[in-house]
Amino acid sequence: MARVQIDSRHVIPRDFRRQYLVAARAEGVYVWDEDGKRYLDGSAGSSAVVSIGHGVPEIAAVMAEQARTLAYAPMHLFTHRPIMELAALLAELAPGSLNKVWFVSGGSEATENAVKLARQYHLERGAGTKHLVISRWQSFHGNTLGAMGFGGHTFRRRRYLPLAQNGPHIPPAYRYRCEYCADRPGCTLHCADALEREIRRQGAENVATFIAEPVVGAALGAVPAPEGYFQRIREICDRYEVLFIADEVMTGFGRTGRTFGIDHWGVVPDLIATAKGVSGGYTPLGAVIARDEIVEVLERKGANFVAGHTYTGNPLSCAVGLAVLRYLLAHDLVENARVQGERLLEGARALQARHPIIGDVRGKGLMVGLELVKDRATKAPFSPSLEVSAKVGQAALERGLITYPLQGCVDGVEGDMLKFTPPLCISADQVDELLAILDEALGVVERTL
Repeated sequence: MARVQIDSRHVIPRDFRRQYLVAARAEGVYVWDEDGKRYLDGSAGSSAVVSIGHGVPEIAAVMAEQARTLAYAPMHLFTHRPIMELAALLAELAPGSLNKVWFVSGGSEATENAVKLARQYHLERGAGTKHLVISRWQSFHGNTLGAMGFGGHTFRRRRYLPLAQNGPHIPPAYRYRCEYCADRPGCTLHCADALEREIRRQGAENVATFIAEPVVGAALGAVPAPEGYFQRIREICDRYEVLFIADEVMTGFGRTGRTFGIDHWGVVPDLIATAKGVSGGYTPLGAVIARDEIVEVLERKGANFVAGHTYTGNPLSCAVGLAVLRYLLAHDLVENARVQGERLLEGARALQARHPIIGDVRGKGLMVGLELVKDRATKAPFSPSLEVSAKVGQAALERGLITYPLQGCVDGVEGDMLKFTPPLCISADQVDELLAILDEALGVVERTL
């Protein structure tokens, strides 16, 4: 049967220079286009979204049943069983006393709502001057105006900065290019101490919260904070009554080989903003998980949390999220992420030994990044005009591997990186397939430079 041509001219694409493939179906770690070509999904959809894999029949069944039963409920009037069951599971999975959950539609809403909850907490307890959000440069906390304002991804912020509320920033915990100790044998944690200096500079009475990703994703290509970093951050936040928000939009639910990325540091944040893996790409869903003590302040005041959205706590999305997380736990995919993540990281380091354009390899679990450089000795980045990471990504795509190329990550202008976040169900053989295609793609691009 001849395929019907579909007119795509009415769709606004993300990149007007790109010719887009038409995805037809997906299963496990693979995606097929309309011509039948298969691609290994090395980025888990749109950067670490597809946690349990594509096309899991059990999730589709839950989705269909919930749609037949209760697809939508106005949350200003009703609650429902899916939201209560999912909230209970998140409270069980989250560290410490993070037992209260507010559901949203995605990551940008999650980080903004975490900031709103922090602000309202300070207001209700009589500390109304606390309003500033401190974050880090080379961070990404969402693409809405609010999230871009406290985010630190220069390329994404630049066009919209006049519309955003710009907040204070500190340097990232970026060991490869750390402005404090990149050339020292050990980490000094001066990057963490920068938070205390910024709080004092702004006035502790004005600072509400600090937000950070345990492993920086879309802005730095899988850079984990050094050992001791978040322990120091926790101490500083406690000292100045600043709430610590862990942005686990990308790192949550097994991505790093632990349930939450912050678990690697043994630290309990005040709030967790999460999305992506909570519903595995099957439906839009995000969440704010808060310490009991924060929500109790609002409860004692009989306050209304002023943060409602149309799809807040949507029953269809909550049912799907519950099914996804139960599947994740039943199939021990957090442990698989740890095991296969070690294999992927080791394999990437082997590629580094063969390809001189790989300056750094880093990551945790199934969140691994490569930084591409012109000169490994000096760490000099390529000129942005060469679009090196994009070329590697295109060469990989032509050979059947979906990657996530990044540019402008070093300083907002220069810096080519590749981030790999395959579905957590990936096997050892599939990790080797990913590495083999990447090896070939790197060689192709190297020969043109």
